[in-house]
Amino acid sequence: MKRLIFLTTFLLLCTISVAQNIQVHYDFGGNIYKGLGNRPTVTTTAEMFRADKFGSTYISIDLDYNKQVTGAYWEIAREFCFWQNSKMDWLSIHAEYNGGCTTTGSFNNSWLAGLTYSGHSKDYSKTWSLSAMYKLIPGTKNSIGESDIHNFQITGAWGIDFANGWLTNSGFIDFWREYNPVLQKSYILLAEIQLWVNLNRIKGWDNIPLSIGSEIRLSNNFVGCGFYAIPTLAAKWTF
Repeated sequence: MKRLIFLTTFLLLCTISVAQNIQVHYDFGGNIYKGLGNRPTVTTTAEMFRADKFGSTYISIDLDYNKQVTGAYWEIAREFCFWQNSKMDWLSIHAEYNGGCTTTGSFNNSWLAGLTYSGHSKDYSKTWSLSAMYKLIPGTKNSIGESDIHNFQITGAWGIDFANGWLTNSGFIDFWREYNPVLQKSYILLAEIQLWVNLNRIKGWDNIPLSIGSEIRLSNNFVGCGFYAIPTLAAKWTF
């Protein structure tokens, strides 16, 4: 619990200093699946993305609530592209860390490195990326108790503005290898697909950067054995 309190405080300070948008999601997983009755009902997400002459940085911070904070997750990813003015500007070197903890334990800390293909439309209304990475998960063991720290992950991410800016579709898909001793499974799929209605398109609301929408959280062997599709009701404020 002390570790969770410390991490939560740290992440909140990070949120205040770097966030470009903050999201609040009400999760319906516990209502749909009986086996997920203790699943947190609210998640807040803070995101930051910034590009520079050497590449880009992405930070995501999740806090889960069930009357109180029950979990915290942190992800930071860096793309290195020192050749942005060349014909190879679509390729970058990817480095990432992610981890976190809950009131009952901690997520496995993960260190990732690999290559990313990325692109965008001329007006940046459409962006996409695909990363193939080596994934190091210290302390992981396989089904017979041997060290199993060497893994992989493939990640796709996108953002699309359409309907004259009224709608935004964004999200990611992760597929990775990590042995789960409880589920006795080694391959995990996780995807979050968001659809937002941007209310600043309403006449007179130009200075109100509020969006409302939903997220579908798809997973296989992540929240439990097998496949889950969990919707949320969400709001987002963009700074």
